[in-house]
Amino acid sequence: MKASDFSGDSWGRLVRVAGGYEAFIPRWLPPPLESTWALTSALSRADRALAELAGAARALPNPHVLVAPFVRREAVLSSQIEGTQASLSDLFFFESGPAFAKSPGAAPPEDVREVSNYVTALDYGLARLETLPVSLRLLRELHERLMQGIGGASLTPGEFRTRQNWIGPPNSRLDDAVFVPPPVSAMERCLHDLETFVHASSDLPALVRIALVHYQFEAIHPFIDGNGRIGRLLISLLLCSEGLLSQPLLSLSAFFEHHRNDYYRLLLEVSRKGAWSAWIEFFLAGVEEQSRDAIRRTKALLDLRQRYRAQFESARSSALLLKLVDGLLEAPVLTIPQAAKRLRITHRAATLNVMKLVEAGVVAEVTGRGRNRVFVARGILGVLEG
Repeated sequence: MKASDFSGDSWGRLVRVAGGYEAFIPRWLPPPLESTWALTSALSRADRALAELAGAARALPNPHVLVAPFVRREAVLSSQIEGTQASLSDLFFFESGPAFAKSPGAAPPEDVREVSNYVTALDYGLARLETLPVSLRLLRELHERLMQGIGGASLTPGEFRTRQNWIGPPNSRLDDAVFVPPPVSAMERCLHDLETFVHASSDLPALVRIALVHYQFEAIHPFIDGNGRIGRLLISLLLCSEGLLSQPLLSLSAFFEHHRNDYYRLLLEVSRKGAWSAWIEFFLAGVEEQSRDAIRRTKALLDLRQRYRAQFESARSSALLLKLVDGLLEAPVLTIPQAAKRLRITHRAATLNVMKLVEAGVVAEVTGRGRNRVFVARGILGVLEG
């Protein structure tokens, strides 16, 4: 990291760390923001799109049915930004049980485990919000779950770092760093200031506040590993805790992944040049685009659900089949033991019901095996992955 990369308008100051390297200490939030027509317009569009998504969520007959696939989609995309190769199909296969943890051509198991941990952390965080506000304590608890079984004790799951870290190319060293976060002594103060900002009353629009918090967390980089995923997970929690969404249906990671170079560049330019407006406008554009994307996917999933249910209702099928259809929206990869557990019926009865789904074209068997078969609802999976 070169001091010459930072202008007089940078959002912070450089300090020397052990070894003679420069580290960056961000200023306290909030920054002095200039209100422009471009920023006002971006905020208006994002607010309107997010409100439409929130309204669509409230209108769902059972919003909890769609939470699981959207949480998993966010987990996959956020992890892909960090270089994992796991797909949504890989995750669903992994979750279908140990015997089916790897589908043909699947990503390495450790990649899928990282994504699964993200789901666990986000589910935990959403439940924890009922008793604990967004706080440093909650961040540590999320990190502990995110890093469980990943990389060993050296990554100190659930603990803020006690040594210097840096951001750079894979396998880079401190002298190759693109960005060096604050040293530990300054990091602790920065974290407490960030927590104070999160809890303080403010006249700033909620989406702008969340954009500020995301940048500040990434600049502080308080964990040895997992900072990007925790930072994006924090966005989902703040959207819910601020009352902007009742369910985590917004996947900003999809936007960040699609515009990965801009995402990293704009975060860095806040540090180097104090370029807040460009970062906030980018963030708001992501909220608008992904809100509309979530509305489209939600409608497509509900249309499929309605078509499947109408198909079985007209055939006077049992209520068990309708329950299986709703279960496929949550997890479009299914096994016979899962169906038996979900419906609380025998293995033989579950087999009969799943085969009715096969005959109706709702699911297809994908292993080609006589035992330990796996069934996939390709229509539902296509909506989620498309």
